[in-house]
Amino acid sequence: MPLGSDCAGGALAPALPPDPARSGRDVPPPRHCPSHEAVRDWEAKLAPVLSGELRRRHGRGGARGRRWHVDEAYLKVRGRWAYLYRAIDRDGHLVATMLSEHRDMAATQAFFRSATAATGVTPDQVTTDGHGSYPQAFRTVMGRRVVHRTSAYKNNQLEQGHRGVKGRIRCMRGFKSFGSAERFCRSHDELRNFLRLRICHNQHVPANRRRPLHLRRATAVLAILEAA
Repeated sequence: MPLGSDCAGGALAPALPPDPARSGRDVPPPRHCPSHEAVRDWEAKLAPVLSGELRRRHGRGGARGRRWHVDEAYLKVRGRWAYLYRAIDRDGHLVATMLSEHRDMAATQAFFRSATAATGVTPDQVTTDGHGSYPQAFRTVMGRRVVHRTSAYKNNQLEQGHRGVKGRIRCMRGFKSFGSAERFCRSHDELRNFLRLRICHNQHVPANRRRPLHLRRATAVLAILEAA
């Protein structure tokens, strides 16, 4: 029996016999859908390019504010918990993101260093939760001139932002490798930040402006992917 292309994962399925009623008509060729492995290869190649280019477009100092909010979300990688460190400024703009296998002082120090290196900015104030790894790691990296405050409710905007990446992961089958999880989380946050239309917190963007702005930025993203 001849084999034809099947869109479900690129597997091969038995080809259907020709329909006598449609003989002589123009029949479109069968669709060829990429396999899961092809999609995975595209993600491994394009995700770092996209996140790097979007970060470059923001430039050093791309986060507009010097008051940062830092928190971490819990994700499962290979069936074990991992910790997604995220930081935004007071207006909701992404400062930095980092996935770590541990939630300890070394990971917190690494995140603070990556945030200041990515933006080229030393904040005036950083708000975190009350986890014990923050105070000493904060003083080691930021020094004593930067104000460190601990508050749970003042990080509500950042905690609500965790829903974006968790919502995307929930419909997937999870991550099998730490590298793929790290690429996905970084590119997801950079892309979401780039498509964000608000300049400041609670800003109202009229509907007649949202559509052209979103189309313009989505076109820019597609151009980055095509160039890669």
